[in-house]
Amino acid sequence: MTDPHTTAARWPQLRVDDWTATRDTLHLWTQIVGKIRLAHAPLVNHWWQVTLYVSPRGLTTSAIPYGAGVFDIEFDFVDHRLALRSSDGGARHVTLEPKPVADFYAETMSALDELGIAVTIQATPNEVDPAIPFADDREHGSYDRDAVNLFWRQLVAADRVMHQFRSRFIGKVSPVHFFWGALDLACTRFSGRTAPEHPGGAPNVGDWVMVEGYSHELSSCGFWPGGGDEGAFYAYAYPEPDGFADYPVAPREAFYSKENGQFLLPYEAVRTAADPDRTLMEFLQTTYDAAAVRGDWDRAALEADPHRWSHKQ
Repeated sequence: MTDPHTTAARWPQLRVDDWTATRDTLHLWTQIVGKIRLAHAPLVNHWWQVTLYVSPRGLTTSAIPYGAGVFDIEFDFVDHRLALRSSDGGARHVTLEPKPVADFYAETMSALDELGIAVTIQATPNEVDPAIPFADDREHGSYDRDAVNLFWRQLVAADRVMHQFRSRFIGKVSPVHFFWGALDLACTRFSGRTAPEHPGGAPNVGDWVMVEGYSHELSSCGFWPGGGDEGAFYAYAYPEPDGFADYPVAPREAFYSKENGQFLLPYEAVRTAADPDRTLMEFLQTTYDAAAVRGDWDRAALEADPHRWSHKQ
């Protein structure tokens, strides 16, 4: 049995090419579940109400309001099932196994119906092209249990460090959350100033969606399981201030991608580092510094020491 406390266990290896088909299927499954949350959760700035969160077993919606109660949906990547639970005690599950998106969609909606939860969603994916309606998609149906579990463990590691990074900021800051549109774990800090209207342009997404998401000046970071050999950590600013791309960032493997308009750090550079947590924190901090310094943020009002009360303990 693998020791869960070793670096290899905490920061597992997963080549993108080894699970691309499964990743693409899982992406669409998370969109179905995310859209169910979207259908019932009230709007929160920048669409924060639609996201999923890393949980001790996978990814969860957290509690979703419904009538006088709540329900939740969780991808369990340990027992490989989708758990649907309501506050009146009802529960159903959908097995996570190789199956077409159309079948997963039908089974999930049926499970909600059995729980007495009525849901209508926009049943086509966003931020992907082509956007095959969920009910018609029999093209995507791969599910590699081991790969999905490794991906979840990557998220657990990234989530842990990103929460530590988030704790250093007392200005407006998003949760550490999982956006099903692009299949990425993200955390976003805000300067407090408004931003120019975003031009939009994401595939199969209304421009107005991007306008809401980027309404205020921000510095965002995250992890995406695509690009490079093992995925990548990213960081960008909107609007990008002059000199942002030339700002010195760490570690040495980090670089600015003109094609993507953001700093990138290969996942494997973190995984193989002597201290992966510290390496990732360096990337998150120095790329934020690039946005804050070049963008002239009021750092004294926005930042704080998360250990400021430790001397009282």
